[in-house]
Amino acid sequence: MSTQTSFVTPAARLQAYSSTADLAISPPSAREASTRARSAVASNKDLRSEPGPIRFIIIALAISFLTIFVVLPLVVVFASAFSKGISAYFTALAEPEALSAIRLTLLVAAISVGLNLVFGVIAAWAIAKFEFPGKTFLITLIDLPFSVSPVISGLVFVLLFGAQGYWGTWLQAHNVQILFAVPGIALATIFVTFPFVARSLIPLMQEQGTQEEEAAISLGASGLQTFFRVTLPNIKWGLLYGVLLCNARAMGEFGAVSVVSGHIRGETNTMPLLVEILYNEYQFVASFAIASLLAMLALITLVVKTVLEQRLDEGQPPRDEPSDH
Repeated sequence: MSTQTSFVTPAARLQAYSSTADLAISPPSAREASTRARSAVASNKDLRSEPGPIRFIIIALAISFLTIFVVLPLVVVFASAFSKGISAYFTALAEPEALSAIRLTLLVAAISVGLNLVFGVIAAWAIAKFEFPGKTFLITLIDLPFSVSPVISGLVFVLLFGAQGYWGTWLQAHNVQILFAVPGIALATIFVTFPFVARSLIPLMQEQGTQEEEAAISLGASGLQTFFRVTLPNIKWGLLYGVLLCNARAMGEFGAVSVVSGHIRGETNTMPLLVEILYNEYQFVASFAIASLLAMLALITLVVKTVLEQRLDEGQPPRDEPSDH
């Protein structure tokens, strides 16, 4: 029984390859690959971006909206405040009623920011660092002032501390004045402003985790040392951001304060309340002079807010960019 074995010589292989060379596909050169990549990027940009006229219309609409509803009102406020000269402007601000409103506003803002600072740090620490029953409910309670009208929150304090309220009889018997006084204004302001500090710190502290605190405690640091030397430096910009927003809202609050203040001239009128009263009495220069202080506060808040946002972005870890393999 014989076995036939066929051998293919190198010459035969070369001849077979040359006969099928027209069917072979050569790999693209580096220049061709680069050109294809650039064309693909350009096509993706064309798909993501709008045509030139559409972009122009969108940008023009955005700028027009901001000009009409933001820039123009600010210009009108300052123009009306200085309409009768600088001397009339500062004379209006030097009135005893205006000075009383400014002092009361600063006092209430200081009380609200101080208490909300403590509460916000404690609440953010508990939510971000621990797991416990009712955690979701606590977050919901923190967000409650965002969904409740300030007027309704003021009415709640009237129902609690008013003459016919839940604790009204006891307060009158002990000669304790809550409503139509500084305590009532401070309570109403605290209620509408307490989410700002906590809401600024919770996502920041959740992202940072607990590794650094655990390492500090394992090295022998106490709780206070861990907070002041590890936690506080990591959250300082977020804390300042929340304090800034809380202060701006406290100084500009109108609805809740209007319900509990009683509008006593020279005693319980804050700056926003006095602006309304003076405007209704046709004292336009005085009204817009005080309003200009609130507008300047808003502009300063905007600038500082932008700086703090940049600081917060610089403190975040870099994000991994998607790569093609």
